[in-house]
Amino acid sequence: MTLVGLGYRTPLAKWVGTAPPEIECLELTAEHFFDQSDEAILAVAADRPVFVHGLGLSLATPGPLDPETLRSFQRVVDLSNPKWISEHLAFTRTAEVDLGHLTPVPPTREMLNRISDNAIALSEACNRPLILENITSHVMMAGEMDEPSFLNQLCSNAGCGLLVDVTNLYINSKNHGFDPLEWLHQLNPQTIVQLHIVGYSYRDGRWHDSHHEPIQKDLFELCQAVVDYAPVKAIIIERDGNFPDPQQLASELRKIKAVCNGD
Repeated sequence: MTLVGLGYRTPLAKWVGTAPPEIECLELTAEHFFDQSDEAILAVAADRPVFVHGLGLSLATPGPLDPETLRSFQRVVDLSNPKWISEHLAFTRTAEVDLGHLTPVPPTREMLNRISDNAIALSEACNRPLILENITSHVMMAGEMDEPSFLNQLCSNAGCGLLVDVTNLYINSKNHGFDPLEWLHQLNPQTIVQLHIVGYSYRDGRWHDSHHEPIQKDLFELCQAVVDYAPVKAIIIERDGNFPDPQQLASELRKIKAVCNGD
């Protein structure tokens, strides 16, 4: 069975607290809870399966994971008891500077080894399975292999899975001119554990992942293609702003559930 749910956000807390049946699971962004009390984390994670998602561990940065960030991440994991944890295929900092955003990585063997080592370290530190997410990029990074080959090898080397962001895949396919289904079908389907989905925006001739828009029809169709191809365990709507009436989100969750059921 594929679980369907939301990325937990404070503006949605009141609705989430009413336990609507459409929300079967929650994804907790770890950094949003670093300053929260133990009791607050336990309360959010009490009633449904949860997953913990990271923004700033920067798996592509050389050297060991930042110890302070890792300790804070571990605390959220220990308290919320997630089924798995996730991070982005990106770097967000150098040794000296926090970049403040997700930056793409070149698909090289050096980068493959670096991310594999850090992915293994993160999974072992948290004692949880790890899945890694594809990001959007306005620059197509060149390297020694294509992106799907890089992802397949990474999963093999690190013993991890994939969080396929359907919206990010769609946006990259539009901005860089490739077929998203061809990209998808080059992946090992058994590695695809979870999906993210949210509406995209379009301006100045480019597609963007603002996380502020309702889910468009072509994204539901791409989501269907992924579900048909891989044994997806969970799908999360990742809305970060311009929050609609809860009934609109409930409607989107029902549509995703229908996709999962083949309706």
